[in-house]
Amino acid sequence: MANRPPDEEIAKWRKWFAMESNNRGWELVELAQRTPAEAEEMLNAAHASALLWSKIGTDVNTARAHLLLGLVHGLAGDAALALRYAQASLDYFAVRECPDWEIAFAHAAMACAAHAAGDQGLHERHYREAAGQGEAIADPEDREIFMRTFRQIASV
Repeated sequence: MANRPPDEEIAKWRKWFAMESNNRGWELVELAQRTPAEAEEMLNAAHASALLWSKIGTDVNTARAHLLLGLVHGLAGDAALALRYAQASLDYFAVRECPDWEIAFAHAAMACAAHAAGDQGLHERHYREAAGQGEAIADPEDREIFMRTFRQIASV
């Protein structure tokens, strides 16, 4: 293609759109109530972010995208996809050194997915783990970011 931008330019824009989509997805997750249009946008933003990170990101970007996908599908009531993505995220973060907030979010995503699936035992186990991990987040700002999301997950 004669008008194709250089690969570096494409990568720069993919990263920008990946971050924007990711941030929009998280903004919508944090809403206490979403309109049907906002719920659809939440899903679309999370999937757009995941697609773009798959082109330019690392394994940790993929795991974080799965974390968001687990949450958005759980909040939207799609249990099968929520469990798939949340489990992939948890599998990644549970066996690696990672910031304290990542493992807290991974358990929160599993709790959300389990709630969507109607699996009370799984929900309780991961909800309690997420709550404990969330309270232990060292940085107050990271803890508050976590809590804004955690409040959207059905409690035990």
